[in-house]
Amino acid sequence: MFKKAVEAKSHQRLSGADRKKLKRTLRDRFPRASDADIDALLPPKTEITVSKFQNRVLVYSVEGGFPVFFDVDGRGTDIFPTVFALWKVPELLPCFMLKGGEVSRFVIGGADLMFPGISIPADGLPSFLSGEPWAVKVPGNPAPIAVGSTTMSSTEALKAGLRGKALRITHYYRDLLWGSVEGHSVPNAGFLEDVVVEDPAFLSTSQVSDSCEGAADSSNDQKNGEEGIIDADNANSEPNSTSATQDDFDGNIVEQVAADVGDLKLTENVDAGETNEEHHVLTTEDVDAYLDKCLLQALHTTVKDKDLPMPGSTLWSNHILPCRPSGITLDIKKSSHKKLSKWLQAKSSAGLKWKCETQVLPHFNNRVLLGWFIPGHICEISVKEDKYKKESMLFSVNRGHPDYLSFKPEKRPAEKASQAVDHAASDNIQPAKILEVTEVYKPSVHVNPIFASVGADTGRLYTFSEACDVVFNYIEKENLVKPTAKSIVVLDPTLSDALFKGAIKKGTTYPTEIHKKDLGSTFVNRMQAHHVVSRGSQSVVRKGALKTIQIVTERRQGNKKMTKLSGLETFLMDPEALASELQKKFACSTTVAELPGKKGQEVLIQGGVIADVAKHLVEQFGIPKGYIEFISPKPVNPSTADQRQIGSSGGCGWSEKTEGIVENKTQVVASPETGETTAN
Repeated sequence: MFKKAVEAKSHQRLSGADRKKLKRTLRDRFPRASDADIDALLPPKTEITVSKFQNRVLVYSVEGGFPVFFDVDGRGTDIFPTVFALWKVPELLPCFMLKGGEVSRFVIGGADLMFPGISIPADGLPSFLSGEPWAVKVPGNPAPIAVGSTTMSSTEALKAGLRGKALRITHYYRDLLWGSVEGHSVPNAGFLEDVVVEDPAFLSTSQVSDSCEGAADSSNDQKNGEEGIIDADNANSEPNSTSATQDDFDGNIVEQVAADVGDLKLTENVDAGETNEEHHVLTTEDVDAYLDKCLLQALHTTVKDKDLPMPGSTLWSNHILPCRPSGITLDIKKSSHKKLSKWLQAKSSAGLKWKCETQVLPHFNNRVLLGWFIPGHICEISVKEDKYKKESMLFSVNRGHPDYLSFKPEKRPAEKASQAVDHAASDNIQPAKILEVTEVYKPSVHVNPIFASVGADTGRLYTFSEACDVVFNYIEKENLVKPTAKSIVVLDPTLSDALFKGAIKKGTTYPTEIHKKDLGSTFVNRMQAHHVVSRGSQSVVRKGALKTIQIVTERRQGNKKMTKLSGLETFLMDPEALASELQKKFACSTTVAELPGKKGQEVLIQGGVIADVAKHLVEQFGIPKGYIEFISPKPVNPSTADQRQIGSSGGCGWSEKTEGIVENKTQVVASPETGETTAN
């Protein structure tokens, strides 16, 4: 993150409102921190400055002091404390403990933290989720040396055998953010130029405490050692009154570092031996045999005809690799074919006479379709003409081939177990994305007497069924059911005013009776409509009916299309985050702009992707189809008056039968490819 020098675009002081917002964000981001910890880092009567960099990073600093927090994306979602903040409040974040101080050379050199370099506690790996902020410490030194975010959860780490990357380091001791502070301060004498080792003061305090000599003095020394910040240039040149004791501690440090280095080298040698042994076992012929077996296993179990055509990369990652035996690593480069496309083409034409025919098809987006005509079946592979890479596609499977018929697929209970674990993990993540929309109603001046009569609270919100219960409780209390017709309610003056006062023209007689099936809706219509939108832990209550998300496609200069998306704030969606997501999904440019003349923002997407965007909102964000409104543009043919009226009328809804847009009796269908609309 701070490996290269980047100049700040601006420096400004935080206002009072922004300071409060920052503190709220920090409390949510760091639940381990108390209010006193946050006040210690951001003193109430001290100015806080924010520096904006060109890579969108925001750095919050105490004026005249150290940088305390930095925001990776500038949106408040990925805020991390600096090492200066962690030296002041070490318990702000949970910490991974390194196996030894020698490992710190790699961390402060800019490398990410790997699981083999972490010391696992005796009670097991601590529980954590992917993307959580964690710090890094050296044994015997209370001050953290780096901070970053986890790359996987603890469950995934155990499944991977504690291999791979554990922490993506975003900031560390001796990077450019640390170097931007004058004086190059360090928390204790264990922070050297190229390595971090045990703190001598911390070790001496521990030894004196264990021998029960000078317990009070040692506790004060430890406190001073943890909280004090000294100058790095003078850390090694300060005079030491107890030189003999210090030499003993330095000798212990050297011995400990040497022992840790020996352990690390031994572990790496063992792992390397195991890896080499696995590589020597699998020869080229073995890899080819495993590839053929996994392909047949996938064709029997997971590859269905309805999924075709299928890209070769999808076939490899989602079907072939999951079918490999446990403990076997398949690498296509270790086979005799060297490339996935060559292996697939070899499997489609091996041992049979075939011929190739090339034809350019416009609807395949300038792809060349190569057809291999084989006796007994046809296998078609689509190869995309690309300057840098080629991708093959599987179009059909000959399930009558002798090799296919003679193969007996294996039952894999372990695979089912892993799928169950993955499914459970996905279930744990899914509730955070679930959208809940509830229509609620607040009592108005018209119906307040009814609520007061039955003792109901007039200041709270009620659902439709709860409001109906209130009015029926009033009917039961006042005994208003008609004796001769149990489905008819006789209206007394209070209920009659609640239902019809102000809604009936002057001179018209009020109804004296009402059917029970009409009573609930009539009563609720006299209340104030509200709606509650909840997504995970976020929830908001707004007055009025729920506004829909509006999608419209416009034709710009040069016959270019632009899709506009507005109303996202109603459903607790971040327009900036959605624009970034759609940019990657549709491989097009996106922008976020303020709505002209209105409050809110809209997302502008290059191209006519109106149907794709609606499908993405339904599948990924759980937006009900009834709350997605398509605004049809003016028709191309202005000769038809009805079409011109439909195009300018605005609101359109979702049709389940046609997956298009329906308004009144005229259907306006949006093309999924181009986004153009035609009226039928």
